[in-house]
Amino acid sequence: MTRFLGVDIGTSSSKGVLTDEHGTVLARSERAHGVSTPRPGWVEHDAEQVWWADFVAIVRDLVEAADGATLDGLAVSGIGPCLLPADATGRPLRPAILYGVDTRATVEIGELAAEFGEEAVLERAGSPLTSQAVGPKLRWLARHEPTVAAATRMLLMASSFLVQRLTGRYVLDHQSASQCVPMYDLLHREWATDWAELVAPGLPLPELAWPTEIVGRISAEAAASTGLPVGLPVTTGTIDAWAEAASVGVRAPGDAMVMYGTTMFLVQVLTDPRPHPGLWGTCGTWPGTYTLAAGMATSGAVTDWLRNLVGGEFADLVTEAAQVPVGGRGLLVLPYFAGERTPLFDPDARGIVAGLTLGHGRAELYRAVLEGIAYGVRHNLAAMTEAGAQAGRLVAVGGGTKGGLWTQIVSDVTGLPQQLPAETIGACLGDALLAAEAAGVGTANWNPVVATVEPYPERTEEYDAYYRRYRELYECSTAITHFLASEQHRKGVLS
Repeated sequence: MTRFLGVDIGTSSSKGVLTDEHGTVLARSERAHGVSTPRPGWVEHDAEQVWWADFVAIVRDLVEAADGATLDGLAVSGIGPCLLPADATGRPLRPAILYGVDTRATVEIGELAAEFGEEAVLERAGSPLTSQAVGPKLRWLARHEPTVAAATRMLLMASSFLVQRLTGRYVLDHQSASQCVPMYDLLHREWATDWAELVAPGLPLPELAWPTEIVGRISAEAAASTGLPVGLPVTTGTIDAWAEAASVGVRAPGDAMVMYGTTMFLVQVLTDPRPHPGLWGTCGTWPGTYTLAAGMATSGAVTDWLRNLVGGEFADLVTEAAQVPVGGRGLLVLPYFAGERTPLFDPDARGIVAGLTLGHGRAELYRAVLEGIAYGVRHNLAAMTEAGAQAGRLVAVGGGTKGGLWTQIVSDVTGLPQQLPAETIGACLGDALLAAEAAGVGTANWNPVVATVEPYPERTEEYDAYYRRYRELYECSTAITHFLASEQHRKGVLS
């Protein structure tokens, strides 16, 4: 019997699955972890204590569950784009600087935009320079930690760190590399070596491969540490959101994934680059494809915050909020509690609850938060349409799909149906799928759609008015929220 392993390193937990050749999940394992925020705007992971330790624990669980069955392939994914500086042996030189939630390189973003030109960067790299980009963080490293920068011989992310540790290969997938803005040429699918040399002089760049390519096999040393068999094929892997999109069959042009998690993330598949200043344009998971991606700074993080504030279980909040009419009885929420990423790219945006009265309770607040996030999804889909990328099929995935209310609100706000797959475990299943494809196994029937959330047109019409006010509220409150953000930074309030 054929068996595949998939492991994903997430922001707050790592997950792994063991599957058969049909995509049936035979075993699961999960480890929780946190992030380190040593200073305002800094968000880090210790690669040894989080990435490697979680991986080893999870694969030992899954190997034990395999009960002697032959393993046929492994793929890994992880949060990204990240910056983990490592020496020539792959040893981390400092904690990993995480993706767009880490905003330390604001000055360097401005510098590189001025040096290369904002339009030139967007045209060549496919994405604007933002806190999501790796290039500014490399320059930040050279400026603030020059000893570390001078010793850096490998630019690693979560997936490539694990691949290097397991196989000895210094390699990065095209999709992840395309988020090393401005160091990757999106149209030609290769490193922009001239710009890379200006951003990080002398840094050896990794080889490039596609996520489904087998790039190495488990070494004897890695086998001893993990319990994996020597010689097990290992694919390149990729960033978690793209592995999650693969897990739900988002691979044809026009397919789009809506990931309900700590942050809301969207990935739409394209046949050619469609740069947009408010979105991330990247290589796709498979050769010949590109994607437009969008990510909100918060989503599930805000629902967690509200639940902790008002008390109760999520199931109770969902039940109560479902009884509240459209609009939360006159409430409007801007969910920018940690700034906002796409399509605003405003780290100093702040959350707002507008219309609050003494008559509102936790049910109205909870519904208004879900609606505010749904308006953010609509805003991002509108930006994709502006770029010429109209989504033809939405597939919802992630823990936030449970309970039904959130997905229904998003469909009602956007006016679009969303398909729900059988499995919503996420990126680790997509990793197993990538490992299976690398082994030549067909995956067309993995994780089928089992339900569809249909919008109610009368609700969509009612939400249209709220959505317009949502867009207006940000514009008219920016000066105030930016002042408050500056006060928070000055007084050391973490965002």
